[in-house]
Amino acid sequence: MRLFAGSGHRFCDQVSRRSFLQIGSLAVGGLSLPQLLQADQKQGKRNSHKAIIMVYLSGGLSHQDSFDLKPAAPAEIRGEFSPIPSSVPGFDVCELLPKLAGVMDRCAVIRSVVGQRDEHSSFQSLTGYTMGETQQNRYPNFGSIVAKVQGPTNPIVPPFVDLFPTMQHRPYNSTGAGYLGSPYQQMRADGEDLASMKLRYIESVQFANRQKLLEGLDAFRHAADRSGMNDLDQSYRRAFEVLTSSKLLEAIDVEKEDPRVRARYASGSSKHQGDGAPLWNDQLLIARRLIESGVRVVTVAYGFWDTHGNNFGHLKNNLPVVDAGLSALVEDIHQRGLADDVSLVVWGEFGRTPKINKDAGRDHWAPVQAALLSGGGMQMGQVIGSTDKTGAYAESRPVHYRDVLATIYHNLGIDPHQFVRDINERPVQILPEDARPIRELI
Repeated sequence: MRLFAGSGHRFCDQVSRRSFLQIGSLAVGGLSLPQLLQADQKQGKRNSHKAIIMVYLSGGLSHQDSFDLKPAAPAEIRGEFSPIPSSVPGFDVCELLPKLAGVMDRCAVIRSVVGQRDEHSSFQSLTGYTMGETQQNRYPNFGSIVAKVQGPTNPIVPPFVDLFPTMQHRPYNSTGAGYLGSPYQQMRADGEDLASMKLRYIESVQFANRQKLLEGLDAFRHAADRSGMNDLDQSYRRAFEVLTSSKLLEAIDVEKEDPRVRARYASGSSKHQGDGAPLWNDQLLIARRLIESGVRVVTVAYGFWDTHGNNFGHLKNNLPVVDAGLSALVEDIHQRGLADDVSLVVWGEFGRTPKINKDAGRDHWAPVQAALLSGGGMQMGQVIGSTDKTGAYAESRPVHYRDVLATIYHNLGIDPHQFVRDINERPVQILPEDARPIRELI
């Protein structure tokens, strides 16, 4: 929700006419906010809704050192870490991920994601197309597609919130609405978008005065038809509650979360790693809170994984934080009754080279990577696909990265092959025909 600043005629309470119209109507087809809220109530809309949390691992996590270890490979391939068993029989993970190992029965891991190009960008994960294709054809972020097709769950909650910070390496940053146009841009939970959520142009005392005026104007209607006014009164009350506080700001404020839940996530740090994202578990908790507030799509940039040097030292610091944060998010999704509706996808732009380089690092490796999924009503407790003995190529069941996005759309109830209208009303297909939901998951 945005309030417009700037010049304009001001009423006696110093609220500009432009702001008054924005607050009073939030119009959709001429309906005011109270009317919209009242309509939601009469239609019996559920609090639960289909949603997606996508966690993007900027830089590309080493699959051989996380979910696809090769203990029988030569030392220059297998690395420093040992596998440990998970709650899925026969599936081992890195020894630095014991908490995730314990919730693997609530997850699915794809060890054979293929089709990506060797480019350091979020574009393939967020749009289903390469950076060049996205820039040339203005392909939108998948969250913008969802906003276009399904709209908001609530008139005062945006359908798409982006928790990506602004990263130094520009292609890591989140893509926008592209050919759909600005109405379907994400709400960015930093900078100007966050400031707009604070309703900074109007003070609470002015809302209080306006509420008193409204109560006076409606008094006679109480006497005329008290029984018929109850629902409307509640709708107006909810409208004022929305406008005098921010549902989104409440969701972003993790201090309001149960301390025991916060302790499970641990903290990480809001400081950027390298030229990528922070490894900050508060973002994962915020993502879950935003979904529960009514947001359909939340995207998170999480850590920095471009480990050309000191791969194992970096992972020794990072993987325990990942272990705490992702295991807590998976547990939350299931314990809070969200497992049928909320899909979690964790992945990067590619994997890392099988052979360790002279700097104890692993370089870019586009031929294959691993992805972690949970929730969304999907079939959990399984490993899909495999790689060869060095983790270099998919050996069985290669899964194209667009199939991951097709699965996301399917979970949200969107046909990944349907056409949407661009800003010029031309039909554009969301994903190509060969992108298919992953059959083992659905």
